[in-house]
Amino acid sequence: MSVKQLSIFLENKPGTLQEMTQKLSDHQIDLRALSLAETEGFGICRIIVNDVYEAATVLKDEGYICRMIPVVVVPIPDEPGGLNRVLQMFKAASVNVEYMYAMLDAPEDHSATMIFKVDDVKAAEKALRAHDLIILTQDEIADM
Repeated sequence: MSVKQLSIFLENKPGTLQEMTQKLSDHQIDLRALSLAETEGFGICRIIVNDVYEAATVLKDEGYICRMIPVVVVPIPDEPGGLNRVLQMFKAASVNVEYMYAMLDAPEDHSATMIFKVDDVKAAEKALRAHDLIILTQDEIADM
């Protein structure tokens, strides 16, 4: 059920991110979420897209080093304590959050969609389902 995220290694210099997003744009691949972490010489760009398999093919054909990684994507109420409740569920299930970032939602939805890279996707999904939380699928991401 998990969503596939692409992690792309990019050289840390002007224009590199734009060149990568141009390749995706040229192939009508739509970004749903993006996180960029940097170090001195390179960065890791993490993306959620409408067509993960096409994006991975395009990027690899263009010479980018990228990996497909399962993540858990969960809309949570945009209210004080919303994120904390999800983190409590993970803690109770002994699920470690390795990193997380947010995905843009429509303001009228009153939710924030969080993307979690966890050490145990199945345990995370089980904990969330036990509390009746929605877990987005790859197909739902594609249809956004």
